[in-house]
Amino acid sequence: MKYDIVVIGAGIQGAGVAQAAVAAGYSVLVVEKTAPAAGTSSKSSKLIHGGLRYLESAQFGLVRESLRERALLLRLAPELVKLRPLHIPVYEHSTRSALTIRAGLSLYAGLAGFDKNSRFSQLSRSEWNGLAGLKQQGLKAVFRYHEAQTDDAALTRSVLQSAILLGADILMPARFVAAERNGQCCKVDIETESGSQTISCRVLINCAGPWATDVLANITPAVAHPEVELVQGSHLLLPPLLSQYFYLEAPQDKRAVFVLPWEGQLMVGTTEKMHHGRPDTAFCSDEEKAYLLATLQHYFPELPLPDASHINSFAGLRVLPKSDKAAFGRSRDVIFSVDNEQQPRVLSVMGGKLTTYRATAEAALARIMPSLPTKERRADTRLVSLIPVH
Repeated sequence: MKYDIVVIGAGIQGAGVAQAAVAAGYSVLVVEKTAPAAGTSSKSSKLIHGGLRYLESAQFGLVRESLRERALLLRLAPELVKLRPLHIPVYEHSTRSALTIRAGLSLYAGLAGFDKNSRFSQLSRSEWNGLAGLKQQGLKAVFRYHEAQTDDAALTRSVLQSAILLGADILMPARFVAAERNGQCCKVDIETESGSQTISCRVLINCAGPWATDVLANITPAVAHPEVELVQGSHLLLPPLLSQYFYLEAPQDKRAVFVLPWEGQLMVGTTEKMHHGRPDTAFCSDEEKAYLLATLQHYFPELPLPDASHINSFAGLRVLPKSDKAAFGRSRDVIFSVDNEQQPRVLSVMGGKLTTYRATAEAALARIMPSLPTKERRADTRLVSLIPVH
């Protein structure tokens, strides 16, 4: 079998790359070992957002791109991506003053092009009591702005289905075994339930998420790639204790923590903890549970929190560039790594955000163009509606 492109992994990045490639006219095969969004793409904060906190680390390009993609997804996937009002309380001892938050939200709105979804407001004191359970002592200001919420796994399935409808093939469950690259193509060995097969492609795109380095380790000749680390982000799933959405500053380390109603539960997250060992061993530790519960209780002291041993949780892994910096301060830009800039045969797409999957896919495609023939475009992903897959 021969394809222009073989994509390893059917998380949001793999689904997005497959959709972009087949829309551009290429023959595409997606290889997924278990199910769509089985890894990190089902374990996010469920937000399609611009990344307000990234303004502090001056990642303006990423924020602008994210806000543009958020606006696009609100149009293309109205059943899957819905705008929600988030509240940012500011206290006497908050790290960021009301003036700083207002300036940040103003810049955020500007990067969004001042569209209707970027409007924000400062709540009057008479409205504070409507924020059920929020600690009033020392409260100086409350801001309300909007982000979009989604079911990350459902969105991934929808993007993948879009790729299939445009003409992509998928092997699932199927395990990538090895690949051999040469000047003309890649030979990719795949293991399926019916046996082994070898597939030829012009370019192999590695979208295996936390397993990306495992894929690279089984490619010959060996492929150089940047050093990366896995950073765990955990979330708690509590009973529906609150009906409103909050963006909080963790009292312990001043990180951002979201408190979001989601599918009849209250989701609290996320953490940032270095992960060592196999990706499939990630789980929310007792330390992370305590950190998130302490943050929630700090702002909502009267909430009847369940015992930590009875709390559901989930943990996902982000791929970030290796660094001495704390995870919070590292770039969230996607990492692209090719084996050969002039004529790439292997491209790895590591990291990236749920929100920007479509832009990431277009950038990935641009990287491998030197190895692809000219084809007639089938569709424009900026115009393809995304329908829930039931």
